[in-house]
Amino acid sequence: MKAVIAMDSFKGSISSIEAGNAVSEGIRRVFPDADTIIKPVADGGEGTVEALVSGMNGQLCEAEVSNPLGKPITAKYGVLPDNTAVIEMAAASGLTLIPPFVDAPMHTTTYGTGELILDAIKRGCRNFIIGIGGSATNDGGIGCLQALGFGMLDDNGRQVGFGAKGLMQLVRITDDNVIPELKECRFHVACDVTNPLCGENGCSVVFGPQKFVCGTSIVIMDIAMKNYAELTKNYNPAASPDTAGAGAAGGLGFALMYYLGAEFESGIDLMIRETKLEAAIKDADIVVTGEGCLDSQTAMGKAPVGIARIAKKYGKPVIAFSGAVKSGAELCNQNGIDAYFPVLRTVSTLEQAMDRTNAYRNLADTAEQVFRTIKLFSK
Repeated sequence: MKAVIAMDSFKGSISSIEAGNAVSEGIRRVFPDADTIIKPVADGGEGTVEALVSGMNGQLCEAEVSNPLGKPITAKYGVLPDNTAVIEMAAASGLTLIPPFVDAPMHTTTYGTGELILDAIKRGCRNFIIGIGGSATNDGGIGCLQALGFGMLDDNGRQVGFGAKGLMQLVRITDDNVIPELKECRFHVACDVTNPLCGENGCSVVFGPQKFVCGTSIVIMDIAMKNYAELTKNYNPAASPDTAGAGAAGGLGFALMYYLGAEFESGIDLMIRETKLEAAIKDADIVVTGEGCLDSQTAMGKAPVGIARIAKKYGKPVIAFSGAVKSGAELCNQNGIDAYFPVLRTVSTLEQAMDRTNAYRNLADTAEQVFRTIKLFSK
């Protein structure tokens, strides 16, 4: 038996690779000679760096950068064997890095994300994979661009301040001091957000409240974004605030698109391509996937369904494991997952269920019993 195992992490519990190892262990208890191929999985958000670095024999690097409020922190990113840098913007500019307070995005910046890119460039990286989920910002990505040498200037010709307040001060954009190596760089962005930059579906209106922005400030931020978009057209005539994904990460998507020439794709599609998962699935007998919780959101395009879509392209059976199953998970059966199984084996607290040792054991034991059933019916 050849089984391709592509498990997303059980967030807060076990990583993608640990989950894959647990499933592999359970399979081998039943089929000792099984060929189990473990592929890392993430959707471009939290866990992307860990999944790709651990699954592709990369290395972790550290850099001292600015957190969303400009305070120094140490952030990690990955470098793959082909010298591709893997960056999660949330490592430097994420919502979890600051305490919640009213109108935080007026002050929060993506400058630290630009510093991570800069550090990787100094290490010789020219290809980048960037996950832009979990931002604390709504600065249109100007902080990131400032870190790379772009002039985001006020009416006195000075760099504007951090956050949406800085965006409100913006009157001119220059590239005189951009680091020359940037022209050699290629950026691939993992993004499942399709919101435009401005308007009723833009980043300020839709995501601002999630970042503690109040009503009046939302309107002011949206006006500043529209002005920023118009100024950007002077730099890049192709720039459009209506492009799907421009509003991702508080407008960082727009900056990456039109200043760095980034290519956008869904997180799971990017992961499938980078790990050459489709080629492995093509030759498999069975595909195993899963994540911490299966629900209706899973069926709307999260990692397990993305993997199932590829498997069904080649007529492969797909089973999934998860820590929990919630309402709407049955939609997964309509989207390529033939059967799914929660792994909890006894009544437990959330803390007990998420304990790394318990989660690994529960997953391995459940996989064993599922594959015992498969063996029974394959005789």
